[in-house]
Amino acid sequence: MRAPRLILLSFLAVCSLTASAYSWEEDLHHRLLVDFNKSRDEVKAYIQRFIPDVTDKQMDIWEASHALESMVIDGKKRYFHNAAPNLFRIDKDCIRIKTEKEGLSQEGYEEKDKDNVPFIIQNADKVSHLAEPKRIKVTYTLSVKPNAVPAGELIRCWLPFPRTDIARQTNVKLLSTSEILYQRSPQNHAHSTLYMEKRAKADEPTIFSETFEYTTYGYWAGLSPDQIKPYNTHSKLYKQYTSERDKHMIFTPMLRHLADSLTRGESNPLLKARRIFAYIDTNYPWASAREYSTIENIPEYVVLNKHGDCGQVTLLFATLCRICGIPSHFQSGFMLHPDNENLHDWCEIYFEGIGWVPVDISFGIPSYAQNEREKWFFLGGLDSWRMVVNQDFGMSLYPTKTYPRSETVDFQRGEVEWRGGNLYFDKWSWNLERQDL
Repeated sequence: MRAPRLILLSFLAVCSLTASAYSWEEDLHHRLLVDFNKSRDEVKAYIQRFIPDVTDKQMDIWEASHALESMVIDGKKRYFHNAAPNLFRIDKDCIRIKTEKEGLSQEGYEEKDKDNVPFIIQNADKVSHLAEPKRIKVTYTLSVKPNAVPAGELIRCWLPFPRTDIARQTNVKLLSTSEILYQRSPQNHAHSTLYMEKRAKADEPTIFSETFEYTTYGYWAGLSPDQIKPYNTHSKLYKQYTSERDKHMIFTPMLRHLADSLTRGESNPLLKARRIFAYIDTNYPWASAREYSTIENIPEYVVLNKHGDCGQVTLLFATLCRICGIPSHFQSGFMLHPDNENLHDWCEIYFEGIGWVPVDISFGIPSYAQNEREKWFFLGGLDSWRMVVNQDFGMSLYPTKTYPRSETVDFQRGEVEWRGGNLYFDKWSWNLERQDL
């Protein structure tokens, strides 16, 4: 019995020694180099597809307005890898030019929700608020690149797994795993994971996979201002979920001022939330995001740069709600609309007398909304194609990870490390396959 313990202690000692030599500054530098990998010429060439006579002066103007994202690294200006496409999502004149050339495009998931949302509103149970269930089978695969880790070394892997403590998500069944031995995180952990280990082989990818199925429901609370009761401001729930959370729910002067300007004169929590929701939906268009781990304060980043992806605007919305005394928490995982599968983030807010309700600020006010119920659907409702993995952000994984995560805020794609360090996103890839049952 002593030998395995000695081996374990030896392994932990090596990990501790290696981790002590770890430098976040060097790690961050690598992450930025991966994210900001485009030259000015490459960005300009993309822009010329829509604006053939674009000038360097005009590019400088876009950079000054934060519509074109760049950074000086090692004394050289580098552009975010999606800076050029983002320009035509952020700058109004560029949006118009691209639309005139290619026409308006609608996201594929909107076509699905256009039919799904009215059915949920019509059929949602009056007690559970659930409707329109979908049974989905998922195979998720994470592949570490050949020779990313020396042959024979043990690779530790955490894969996303659907939560089993969500009323909108039931009958979770694990069907198979690539490794015989695995660990599922306890239900009370913020990030739902399936953990496996495997040794690397020379010149071969190291592949981890899982197959599972589950049932997901649409949700609609049908909120109205007269339903909302005064908060019990002394409760543990209220105090916890209206407090600051390092480091992306900080009540900075900028965010306090914004929250006050949006809700001044309004006392009803639902109407406050609607003001915040409508403002973010109108003023911060979706754009591809740089890695969250490279951003100091995500909500302030959205305000200063005037755009954000789903997780970024969600953190802004949730933080503004907390500042206004509305309990909120981050929630995320996947959107699994047929043929439109992707990572996705949203949140939940709490109303006294109602409970927790979902809010998807990035889905916002739908373009297809035909009435007030559809207009405000995603403030108190969700479509039928979600997979919840996370109930919070930036918490510890199970088992505990030795090195900082590749994604230090969200957990969706998975995480991988070995005793020599974390394996960043450039060292592996992920794939999700879904099937309706």
